[in-house]
Amino acid sequence: MLENVITSIDQVSTKWITSALVRSGALTHGTVSSFEIDAGKGNWSTNASLIIRYTEDAEGLLPQRLFLKMVDTNLGNNQDFDESEVSYYTQDYVDTSGAPLLQCYDAGYSKELKRYHILLDDVAQTHVEAAAKEPTLEYGTALAEGLAVLHARWWGAQHLSKARVSMHSASQIQNFVDTTTLGVEYLLSRFSSEMKPHWQGVLYELFAKHPQAMIQRTRNPNGFTLIHGDVGSRNVLVPQQSDRPIYIIDRQPFQWALTTWLGVYDIAYAIVLDWETETRRKYENIILQRYHEYLIQKGILDYSWEQLVNDYRLCVPMCVYITTELFRGDVNERWIHVCLQMFQRALTTCDDLDCNVLWQDNLP
Repeated sequence: MLENVITSIDQVSTKWITSALVRSGALTHGTVSSFEIDAGKGNWSTNASLIIRYTEDAEGLLPQRLFLKMVDTNLGNNQDFDESEVSYYTQDYVDTSGAPLLQCYDAGYSKELKRYHILLDDVAQTHVEAAAKEPTLEYGTALAEGLAVLHARWWGAQHLSKARVSMHSASQIQNFVDTTTLGVEYLLSRFSSEMKPHWQGVLYELFAKHPQAMIQRTRNPNGFTLIHGDVGSRNVLVPQQSDRPIYIIDRQPFQWALTTWLGVYDIAYAIVLDWETETRRKYENIILQRYHEYLIQKGILDYSWEQLVNDYRLCVPMCVYITTELFRGDVNERWIHVCLQMFQRALTTCDDLDCNVLWQDNLP
């Protein structure tokens, strides 16, 4: 229903908040008496923190602070969103114990308006973005465990069919690659001096041969699941004083992104792009082992350690795609050296793991 989508903070009232909390079961008696607003803005959204006050007779969970996120999905230039984030909180994992998601009290999506909103717990007083802290092994293992919980829920062809999603076709995979290719020439023309001598050849070979290895891997659905796709350090909330519990937020895939893929890709994205190379080298294997152990605990018994390692090596070059995409079109000079560092980390990881072996004649 169109009227269920909040598109402006002006639509928020005590009546609306009360209704949302009652429907979610967080308010079982009484009403919201008043609220304060602290408005903000994200990369792709308009946000507001709400401080809630209740009538004296109020009963229930009674959350004191809520976070309202309002999103315009129509960004243009093949960058549009759909209802994925709404499904993330209201459908995909509602029956999944231990999922590292914030409590969601209300959500609405309109295809006609190309808008959606979500109303979540606001944990700003206890949590910060992971980018604000140096990554630790404890954080890495917490992330591995949380992702394993999410991935196990929709693991393999049978579960994916229940989610009414399917494996990506060869054309979809190639479109993902082609979209990211647009930034390669800019990178080579401007930053060749900041690349290792052999990287230009690696880059051209990767774009030419790696996509076929990705396509061939889809012939076996074991290892594929619904992925988050953007588990960067700004999309994970961590406690200010410790490493647990974490919350993985902002599942907002672009139209060209892959959404059904090897689960271990989310691990690769998290530690290859944002972590210092030496930190990644030190903890990488331990984090992958914890991820594998938790998959087994969640009932994934036919996915071997050897296959996981090969899949991780297949996914690492996809981090190169993600970084070259950042250099297509208008490049924000403020962030350009951050993006370059991510690109360098991705290619360094490809070197470390001999990923090019996977797109030679003996593909996995």
